[in-house]
Amino acid sequence: MAGPPSTDDVVRAATDAYLRGRTIDMSALATELGLSRATLYRRVGNHEQLLGRVLADSTERTYLAIEAAVTGPPGLARTLAVVERFMRTVVTLAPLKDLARRDPALFAKVIMSPGEVESRAARLFTELLDRNGLHFDAPTAAVAQAVIRIGDSFMYSQLLGGEPRLDDAVQVIGLLLATAK
Repeated sequence: MAGPPSTDDVVRAATDAYLRGRTIDMSALATELGLSRATLYRRVGNHEQLLGRVLADSTERTYLAIEAAVTGPPGLARTLAVVERFMRTVVTLAPLKDLARRDPALFAKVIMSPGEVESRAARLFTELLDRNGLHFDAPTAAVAQAVIRIGDSFMYSQLLGGEPRLDDAVQVIGLLLATAK
């Protein structure tokens, strides 16, 4: 690598650790990249912020691949197909399941709290609703946020001792999106 590692280099190295099912260790990452810990933290923030970036990037890659694969005319049916396939894919991702098992509190905080994962997902779902011509009495961004919150509550119920309930999530999200004008 020419010159000092960029922020993108740090995120790539952290993503590699995540995809291998390893903890993102900030000290090990700094050493691997030849950075001081202080420089690493200045570049990417703290551990939670870096993990949020890694998970937001993963969310976007997964989402974009799924949206590209779902065919059909724009509208409610296509939107629901994208949302359902996205949720069904996410709950099967081994690195995400490993993280949830290894550190459920960190997982819940980064995935389900306001932050980069949520804001990126909200942007993607807002754009999906707009592209599919779904308009609501409420702001589209608020509807997208509600879709994310509903999905999270059903997808990650295992954190509370249950199993993901994706059929229920799809049904409830479908009811919400059916209010489109």
